[in-house]
Amino acid sequence: MAKATELTGVMAELAALDDPRIRAVNEKHGDDHGVNLGTLRALAKRLRTQQDLAWELWATGDTAARLLALLVCRPKAFDRDELDAMLREARTPKVQDWLVGYVVKKSPYAEELRVTWFADPDPVVASAGWALTTERVAKKPEGLDLAGLLDVVEAEMRDAPDRLQWAMNHCLAQIGIEHPGHRARAIAIGERLEVLKDYPTSPGCTSPFAPVWIDEMVRRQQAG
Repeated sequence: MAKATELTGVMAELAALDDPRIRAVNEKHGDDHGVNLGTLRALAKRLRTQQDLAWELWATGDTAARLLALLVCRPKAFDRDELDAMLREARTPKVQDWLVGYVVKKSPYAEELRVTWFADPDPVVASAGWALTTERVAKKPEGLDLAGLLDVVEAEMRDAPDRLQWAMNHCLAQIGIEHPGHRARAIAIGERLEVLKDYPTSPGCTSPFAPVWIDEMVRRQQAG
């Protein structure tokens, strides 16, 4: 266990870093914390890897503390059931994203959890399964049924809850970007469903609307 004084000191530092303006912006996206993420990363770099402290931070239930925990933990130190329980407790988008992206992807249990979460009836849990599937689409597609994934997207994405819909859309775009044989169908599905077609996109950023996203990323690949 981390020393109580160390945990207390870190929690006090996080509280001091909380900015009401950042919190207000984050709350619009479902994240209840107000700590600048660059500052949080700097704090994690200073603390270095501390698995015991990571567990203590996670146990507080505080979103900023949990984000910090994910930066100072040892990803391969968690067993499968611990990761599953953490994902089911991670109800804010940023905590879930970091847990999947920084910890689960590095775990020897990543594939087992991908399959389990993908089929979970909880759409938030299922979205993590889709996120791990998208990673495989890009980096290790062997064994994946890409056509079958497109079938599911075509049938379910339009009416899926927001976070699951976003994860499905990312997978759709990744299939179109990385796999030319499925590109025309991926674009056609996106055009027909029109999911995120009107999503506000800042200047210089790529739209998350799958047909536009696919076209832009393929153009960059070809230009490079």
